[in-house]
Amino acid sequence: MPVDALVSPRAQQRQIGFVLLPGFSLLSQACALEPLQVANQLAGQTLYRAVTFALDGRGVASAAGLSLAPDSLVASDARHLDALFVCGGQPAGESSQLGMASDPALLTWLKRLAERGVILGGISTGTRELARAGLLDGYRVTVHWQRSESFRRDFPQVRVSHQLYELDRDRLSCGGGTAAMDMMMTMIAQQHGRKLAEKVSEHFVCERIRLADEPQHVPLKNRFAHAPQPLVEAVTLMEANIEEPLTTHEIGEHLGISRRQLERLFKKHLQSVPSRYYLDLRLARSRQLLRESDQPIGEIALATGFSSAAHFSTAFRNHFGRSPRDERLIQHG
Repeated sequence: MPVDALVSPRAQQRQIGFVLLPGFSLLSQACALEPLQVANQLAGQTLYRAVTFALDGRGVASAAGLSLAPDSLVASDARHLDALFVCGGQPAGESSQLGMASDPALLTWLKRLAERGVILGGISTGTRELARAGLLDGYRVTVHWQRSESFRRDFPQVRVSHQLYELDRDRLSCGGGTAAMDMMMTMIAQQHGRKLAEKVSEHFVCERIRLADEPQHVPLKNRFAHAPQPLVEAVTLMEANIEEPLTTHEIGEHLGISRRQLERLFKKHLQSVPSRYYLDLRLARSRQLLRESDQPIGEIALATGFSSAAHFSTAFRNHFGRSPRDERLIQHG
């Protein structure tokens, strides 16, 4: 079936804007822009028109030192915009952009666009500008894991998650990097159908479009930076023994502490008990296998430490609210 047959010849054309902040990530911006251009090519018509904005008329220097010339200026009329993404820098250590004062004209412009019903998105630290404008209060957003705690502290009215990206009503956000590509391909799927989005994904040699509810990968040392060493070692043991789970007693023996001591550590620092935390890890791994592999459900059950497919299905449904079969259909359906 030709790709152009998947899109109506009269499909709505949308104008998508990108605000380039000084020090923006070229990778993130390209991952957001390129899927739109490829969608146009595959559809054989212009579904998306991209336009870039900057705070002034000069070229905007990226974090890599390369500059892009904007098409227009922030605070311009932009009456045809359907969506606007603010592109900031990808956190890598301390970024001067995080402490930089927002441009008043940018915040005023964002508020005006929001009043007109323009979809607003934040990529990497660009999300902070939307929050500073008060446009994310009550919304679910995600930011790069290195900045989630400071973001949550600075903007307590915003619901911060650790997901790859968030699409909450008319607000979109991602932590940057390749997550921007998944976010945009999901937007394409919503606006023009999943088949076109999958063709875009194939063009970029992506195995699949990652779903929004998949968590960002946060290194263990960062997840538990201030946790006692026995707790870190306990979680390390759990992650290394998914197929053949250890008992809480066995984990305690490995660490040289009692079961009660281990349970106190988990309750104090993770607000959970070891067995529950371990089960959550195994179920998260099983969901990953359901989405990324064609393994039979029974094999996935065994690979994640469940004695039977029936036991696995019950635990999975209780945790995620749907069966393993339904979970697989979400990705492949």
